[in-house]
Amino acid sequence: MAALPPYSSKAQIAWHYTFRTICGLIFFFLIFPIAVIVPLSFNVQDFFTFTPEMLRLDPAGYSLKHYEDFFTSDAWQSSLWNSLTIAPLATILATVLGTLAAIGLSQSHVPYKSAIMAILISPMIVPLIISATGMYFFYSRVGNFLVNDVGMSLDFINYAKIVLAHAALGTPFVIITVTATMVGFDRSLTRAAASMGSTPVHTFFKVQMPLILPGVISGALFAFITSFDEVVVVLFLGTASQKTLPWQMFIGLREQISPTILAVATIMVALSILLLTTLELLRRRSERMRGLSAT
Repeated sequence: MAALPPYSSKAQIAWHYTFRTICGLIFFFLIFPIAVIVPLSFNVQDFFTFTPEMLRLDPAGYSLKHYEDFFTSDAWQSSLWNSLTIAPLATILATVLGTLAAIGLSQSHVPYKSAIMAILISPMIVPLIISATGMYFFYSRVGNFLVNDVGMSLDFINYAKIVLAHAALGTPFVIITVTATMVGFDRSLTRAAASMGSTPVHTFFKVQMPLILPGVISGALFAFITSFDEVVVVLFLGTASQKTLPWQMFIGLREQISPTILAVATIMVALSILLLTTLELLRRRSERMRGLSAT
């Protein structure tokens, strides 16, 4: 933390410490509810509260049985497998579409860029329940046509609907991060490559892609988190066969109070911390590559 200048007034010193106190309280307000979940996930009892043994830090009050239940339960493992199947596919699709859209919108000759950008990022703005309702009516008609008239597998269509819906929700994150990376992109590099006979595709993968790669990966991570944590759209479009991890957690809270939810939540928090750390490292790398940071 930078020290205050020696010439700071009393008002500046008071605001300095007041501001940091406010930030600390906000941080505590946001983090404490999440931090409570972690010790509760090791509760030896099937309770959602701290037992006297846990408060005394007695080892007998702690156990890994909830984690064991998660890794051995067929219902939890099936939902985890569905999430790990749907989220990567949706992430790949969202990353490809979002990157292409961001590159296209970065061109100076594209008309109505503001209107197009507003439409593309609208899934972030529109309430999720509205988006889920619209997707339900749209995909239900398309799915019925593909199953009844074309003869495609119902299970495959249900998975495809969720993947496409999650890709639509994750694409705006890719567009925003890649567009931010394109702001500092030196277009003279692509012109130089073209003047030396490089094709547009070759120029993209050899010149442009390495420079915008941090933004692409950051957008992909956001798209993955969006798909992995999403439950509303799955409830509208999925069936029991497509039950994802958030859906299983929702069932665990609504139909049966299962402490295994705490263990799953702790694992997801750890995953989120890992992904956010990766995003921060990518942000710093992007700044170094664009010359915005000296370190």
